[in-house]
Amino acid sequence: MNIDAPIAKSPATDPVRRARQLRALIETEASAVEGACALTPKLLAALHDARLFKMLLPRSVGGDEIDPLTFTTAIEEIARADGSTAWCIAQASGCSMAAAYVEPAVAQEIFGGKDAVLAWGPLGPTVKATAVEGGYRATGTWSYASGSRHAQWLGGHSPLVDAEGKPCLGPDGKPTERTMLFPKSEAIICDVWQVMGLKGTGSDAYTVTDLFVPARYTFTRESASDRRESGPLYRFTTYQIYGSAFASVALGIARATLDAFIQIAGTKVPMLGSKPLRDNPVVQSKVAVAEAQWQSSRAFLMQALGDMWETACRREGFTLQQRAALRLAAVHAGHQAKDVIETAYHFAGGHGNFRKPAVRTAAA
Repeated sequence: MNIDAPIAKSPATDPVRRARQLRALIETEASAVEGACALTPKLLAALHDARLFKMLLPRSVGGDEIDPLTFTTAIEEIARADGSTAWCIAQASGCSMAAAYVEPAVAQEIFGGKDAVLAWGPLGPTVKATAVEGGYRATGTWSYASGSRHAQWLGGHSPLVDAEGKPCLGPDGKPTERTMLFPKSEAIICDVWQVMGLKGTGSDAYTVTDLFVPARYTFTRESASDRRESGPLYRFTTYQIYGSAFASVALGIARATLDAFIQIAGTKVPMLGSKPLRDNPVVQSKVAVAEAQWQSSRAFLMQALGDMWETACRREGFTLQQRAALRLAAVHAGHQAKDVIETAYHFAGGHGNFRKPAVRTAAA
């Protein structure tokens, strides 16, 4: 398997190429993104023009509905330029898979616009929703809503409770949950994203109180009965897509960091030294190990994704072994990427303390 180009595509339709073409702009805007804790208007316009928020959106709603291997490769390309931008696109892309679970008219209303973005955060402890005539009434606060500053709609994953506040149980005896979709204007946004890393994701919190959400604007994640799209992409859960995508963010940052260090090593002579770092056998060894860590962890992730994609294309269910392998590969890639970055940052020395080099950006 060629993990660098898993699916052959024309230049006009290849999202990896489109992502690569935007890297220079993304790098230029990265400082402004970090300062604003949000993607800049100029960058957002370019990302929308390149359809990078449409990668996992169903074709029936005007999306590209690409395979997960191409998607994660595109995310990695973007992360080489800026981690926050890549994270925002990865998060929004997972959210866009909601379009596969709601009726077409609702999907078109939410995702039909060129600049359409849905954001959501994980389930919070105060969240609940109660069934009422025509829909649900939702109350609660959700955090970590990456990309919410440029989103028009929000989602709220909500445990269902009855009129007395008791959990509603499904046929399997487990508490039931439903995702509510509502305009961002219906929520109170709390600016909480004052952080050290991934500042540009603007992952704020949001709250609704007794908000009525029509039933047609709700769905149950990964529910076969709610799923309206039959394509193989939608046999993957959003958790599987998120895990792979965020691992690719880490891999992209690590690749850029290691490449930046190799450039530094070609000219930097350590204090009290007489030769550049590239001639140091210890540095050579550590760079070689870091390269092997990056290549092998990425290959493992792509192999696991590719195996599951082939299964999905046969319209078969994923085995426990396949699901475990993908989870393992994603977690492993994240850890190996961290180790690669630490190696580069350590041997970069004082160069890593300046804001411009990629080694400094990765360490933030």
